[in-house]
Amino acid sequence: MAKIPERPEDIFDEFRGDYTTLFGDDMLAIILYGSGARGEYIPKKSDINFLIVLTDNGMDYLGDAINLVAKWQKRRIPVPLFLTKGYIESSLDAFPLEFFNIRSAYQVIHGEDILEDLPIEKDDLRLQCERELKAKLLLLRESYLQTQGKAHPLRELIAQSLSAFVAIFKALLHLKGQQMQGRYEAVISAIADIYGLDRKVFQTLWDIKRGQKKPGRDELKEVVLKYISEIKGLSRKVDQMDF
Repeated sequence: MAKIPERPEDIFDEFRGDYTTLFGDDMLAIILYGSGARGEYIPKKSDINFLIVLTDNGMDYLGDAINLVAKWQKRRIPVPLFLTKGYIESSLDAFPLEFFNIRSAYQVIHGEDILEDLPIEKDDLRLQCERELKAKLLLLRESYLQTQGKAHPLRELIAQSLSAFVAIFKALLHLKGQQMQGRYEAVISAIADIYGLDRKVFQTLWDIKRGQKKPGRDELKEVVLKYISEIKGLSRKVDQMDF
């Protein structure tokens, strides 16, 4: 059975060697991002995410990586994000939130630092944050109804949705001049303070996500309804944000 890494750095040499052998000079960079780069990797629970930047010529031979991807999937390494410099540069206005979050915690393990000087425009980032908040608000309402008010699905809804919102919260804090590299709790606390949200609601949500609080179904329903109301208010504030 393939061994699951205890630490991201345990596989750097082998991973880099495999992809260097495959792509050679057509591979411009390998970049670790996400929880592994933040120092929050948990074996068997967290993913080890890599961005691999290829030349246009290298991208033409992407199919040659099928067996290599399969090898690393056996060790719970997801399919890397394969991009070219041209794609990144031309997509910053379309996906500013995604590139912001990748850039917020990363480590170059081979080649160029492609991310260091990416020009992410505040207007583009604000617009995508608004879009994502409103889309996830609709999904939150729909998912709440699908739980049928049952405790376990409500707890699952909180745990899964809160992680998705934190990625948006970090960008919203950046728009207010706050650089948050800390863990989820610090981000949640800061977003409540800076955007005037109900800190108690988000602390309760965080405690439920971590399993430190296990309220009954009636309290869970009340908490989720307050959650929905807070996200609605936040999306309105982001819509009205002016630089």
